[in-house]
Amino acid sequence: MAIAKAERLMNLALCLLGTRRPLSKRELRGSIEAYLEAGTDDSFNRMFERDKDDLRELGLVIETVESLDGEVGYLARRDSNRLPPITLDAEEAAALGLAAKVWQQARLAGAASGALQKLRAAGLPEDVDPYETHGALEPRIPVHEAAFEPLMLACRDRRPVVFDYRKATAVRPETRHVEPWALECWRGHWYLAGFDRDRGAERVFRLSRITGRVRSRGTGFTAPVPDVVTVRETVAGWAGEITDRSARIRLRTGAGYPLRAKATAVRELGDGWDELDIPYGHGLDAWLVEFGPDVVVLEPDELRADVVERLRAVAKG
Repeated sequence: MAIAKAERLMNLALCLLGTRRPLSKRELRGSIEAYLEAGTDDSFNRMFERDKDDLRELGLVIETVESLDGEVGYLARRDSNRLPPITLDAEEAAALGLAAKVWQQARLAGAASGALQKLRAAGLPEDVDPYETHGALEPRIPVHEAAFEPLMLACRDRRPVVFDYRKATAVRPETRHVEPWALECWRGHWYLAGFDRDRGAERVFRLSRITGRVRSRGTGFTAPVPDVVTVRETVAGWAGEITDRSARIRLRTGAGYPLRAKATAVRELGDGWDELDIPYGHGLDAWLVEFGPDVVVLEPDELRADVVERLRAVAKG
């Protein structure tokens, strides 16, 4: 059965790549033997939709075109599915190998391995082992959130999504309609940057606060997608990496080493407490809450109020 499916996918890909005009379902069914053997129209439609999705998952760019008379056709343009010559030096190959090692989850490991095999076939230097260990420390980026994979695919395919999101200060989640741009990892947490249709502005969502299932909704974006550098700056700003002020906190002695590493000044107060000046940016309140009773915010007042509000929300459950 696996061989039969592979042959059917190959025949469909050849049909879509070989045509100069969009082919309708009817024409494709008459051109591929496996589709002719489908018992009913429903069986064929289900088979065709699965095959089309599988080819897209494999990287084939399939266009859907509607003619003037309303008939829908499909084609895969050669210029959209042709890769330029690939040349990688040893450092680039090592970076790709490290990226493949990052994805340790079973559903992503196979895709990463397959991608490296394709790159080797396309020109990856034979004297470079992408899986070779290049240092004593091997960085890993964990992916525990169930929302990661559907959001990754939605970012790739430029598909709007809907999900329930619970802010740190909220007791209950609320539905968000988002055009996803990119996923970024910061301080061990994954964030989605995108355009929030309900608020009409860019927003950043922490994946661990997404509840329930991520659902696709329609096609096409209404807002322009910024370049990858701008997206990273957006995530950094929302997650607290970009700072323009300073905050003063009390920190219990022997606790909060990540905060101490960020501090611009540390003063011993005695009685088991230190006073720290730390950079203040968006998201600092959420970070401080993670240290619980070991942190007391002294100033500014708005940061103190935000931390108190978050702690109250946590206490309410």
